[in-house]
Amino acid sequence: MLNPSQLESVAKKIADVIPEGFGEMPQGMQSQLKSILSNAFDKMDLVTREEFDIQAGVLAKTRAKLEQLEKQVSELEQHLNSK
Repeated sequence: MLNPSQLESVAKKIADVIPEGFGEMPQGMQSQLKSILSNAFDKMDLVTREEFDIQAGVLAKTRAKLEQLEKQVSELEQHLNSK
């Protein structure tokens, strides 16, 4: 999940792209936008980059182990078939 500083950064980026004709976004509106973004991100079930990288590492190790086990099974099948 995103931490408050990340939410604030996203809210500021959104505020920055609003045309100048609308003037400065009032503090209350920024707080409301931050709350809306927080709720939207919670519904999206997002993960942090750190969590993603950890899971990608676990997946890579699991994939390597699976390939090793598939190779071993193949070798054992060849050994059994050659008898």
